[in-house]
Amino acid sequence: MPSILFFLGILMAVGALEALGIVFGVGQWMVSTFENVDWVIFGGLDIVVFILGFLSAAIDNVPLVAASMGMFGEAIDDPLWHGIAYAAGTGGSMIIIGSAAGVVAMGMEKIDFLWYIKKIAFLAFIGYIAGFLTFILLRDFVLI
Repeated sequence: MPSILFFLGILMAVGALEALGIVFGVGQWMVSTFENVDWVIFGGLDIVVFILGFLSAAIDNVPLVAASMGMFGEAIDDPLWHGIAYAAGTGGSMIIIGSAAGVVAMGMEKIDFLWYIKKIAFLAFIGYIAGFLTFILLRDFVLI
């Protein structure tokens, strides 16, 4: 029961941020800031999507993806959306409270937040970076 209440509280808090336009405002600021960046194999939108993964660790995935739908004007079949799906899903695992599965695991298995940060978060971070780089390389060099 505490897991469900925690998850509902997170959803309500993020819903409030979304209703106030804060999530969308931060997204628009990121897009305008990084839009024209070109760095090695990363474009500006790649950096925004990468940051969305980190935000997904603290903010629930669903409102984050919903807010990002209004930030980008790319077609629905654009690889950008695959990157957003990866970043939101995998980024949510960097911190145990970033995903519904993590919150449930905390409750069922009695996993301590600090234990997860000490033992797992760094591995999840490395996995997120490796997966994101793999996605970029596949998108740019294989799926051309």
